[in-house]
Amino acid sequence: VQLVESGGGLVQPGGSLRLSCAASGFTFSRFAMNWYRQAPGKGRELVAGINSAGDRNYSDSVKGRFTISRDNAKNTVYLQMNSLKPEDTAMYYCLGYGTWGQGTQVTVSS
Repeated sequence: VQLVESGGGLVQPGGSLRLSCAASGFTFSRFAMNWYRQAPGKGRELVAGINSAGDRNYSDSVKGRFTISRDNAKNTVYLQMNSLKPEDTAMYYCLGYGTWGQGTQVTVSS
């Protein structure tokens, strides 16, 4: 089982990024997928999740700005992040099938 995140980077406040998490080694379509983040000195927090039926949930801090989606044909889950704020700066991780990806860094700064 492997999860590989990509798409992080440096963006100005108000900007957008789209993160991707490519999964392999399990039947992707059958499992919920989640995005977490961890800022320096803080614990890991759930950002968004999507189950096998496509139902989504979001943390209050990102609701209305972030959108989680999945493409079962590509075994990939996405996190579209709009209206980014400096407080969104963190390492973003994908979780699925009990497995964590290695993370991708998102830095929001002018």
